Amino acid sequence: MIPWPLAELLPHAGDMILIDQVERCDDEQIHTRTTVRPGGLFNRADGSLPAWLGVELMAQSVAAYAGCRARRNGEAVELGFLLGTRKFECDVEHFPVGAELHIHALRSLEDDNGMGVFECHLRGPGIHASARLNVYRPPQVASYLVEPGPEESSND
Repeated sequence: MIPWPLAELLPHAGDMILIDQVERCDDEQIHTRTTVRPGGLFNRADGSLPAWLGVELMAQSVAAYAGCRARRNGEAVELGFLLGTRKFECDVEHFPVGAELHIHALRSLEDDNGMGVFECHLRGPGIHASARLNVYRPPQVASYLVEPGPEESSND
């Protein structure tokens, strides 16, 4: 287990944090888990979660990996972006209430410009999902969040 609360590892807040715990994390991979509970932002009428939410659980696990690495290095946790998902496959249509889901993300590529690729798997009782996530953590993340002001026009 890691010594930091999830809220200190993820640039998410409140109900948007969908994983419950980081089980372990090293320089190459992270293992997280969550339990499906009814009443959340993304639950279906029966309390289950749609399978496509597996991509977000994987992405939050990758974000927690980056957060763990930043904290270990004494750096600030920064915002990153999910650029895309390849080969998402899931053998169920939804994750039932009470299911404990285990997510594993393994870094397969990362460059000095902030681009990364992670091989991800999500497992639970009778559940297996996998995907390859392409992510980006820009070196100057603040500049990506600033909207340009209206351009000044001159009437000559």
